[in-house]
Amino acid sequence: MIQGDTYRLIAFTSAFTAIAIFEIFAPRRNPAESKNKRWYSNLLLTFFSSLATRYLLPFSAIGSALFANQTGIGFFNHIQISPLLTTILVIVTLDLVIYWQHRIFHVTPFLWRFHQVHHADPDFDVSTGVRFHPIEIMLSMIIKVSVILALGAPAEAVIIFEIVLNCMSMFNHSNISIPQKWDKILRKIIVTPDFHRVHHSISPEEHDKNYSFNLSIWDKIFSSHLQQPKTCHQTMKIGLSGKSTASISSMLTMPFISTKK
Repeated sequence: MIQGDTYRLIAFTSAFTAIAIFEIFAPRRNPAESKNKRWYSNLLLTFFSSLATRYLLPFSAIGSALFANQTGIGFFNHIQISPLLTTILVIVTLDLVIYWQHRIFHVTPFLWRFHQVHHADPDFDVSTGVRFHPIEIMLSMIIKVSVILALGAPAEAVIIFEIVLNCMSMFNHSNISIPQKWDKILRKIIVTPDFHRVHHSISPEEHDKNYSFNLSIWDKIFSSHLQQPKTCHQTMKIGLSGKSTASISSMLTMPFISTKK
């Protein structure tokens, strides 16, 4: 488990640094607010979320996979298929679960209380991709662990998925400019920043679209795909109306004050 956490930390640090540098040299949008203050608060919230998950929950995604393997519980511990195919099926299944988790967090008032903290960011960059309320992160972990145990997912597959989850969240929230011809090709398979930015529009009709985080196919299958925002990406308004939260205290307390989109 320690080794898995180490891989995740290395991947997180490397991806965050690379994307942050890319944003400096090839930005898609001009920032609406001070980057220093936003990044301080967003990263501090990420730190609190990590501490909450580690010390308030008695389990982790990787630990649950190891437990399933040791006890023989879960679907894949009772069928004989290749390890490679098992890994692919586990990653795709977890990807689909996160898609539906995301949709449910939007339509369930209690869950939206916490997810709105992510959407209240008035800008859209790599730090937005790690800005989640600690309670949302813990609820997400409970969902993932339940699915991992039901699948009997191998620890290696879970480690890969967790790395993909972290890195893709940072990538598809990044403020980087990708040439349109490459974006058109990439979005056929994965979620690009332009694909996901629509989901962070201040317009309810737009932020209730494009829920996928990794494989873009889910939005197309389940009719939640919107190709482009009504306005251009450079001028579209990001965030939630009247809920620009930049301080760590406002982000932590926001779920207990307001629920409306």
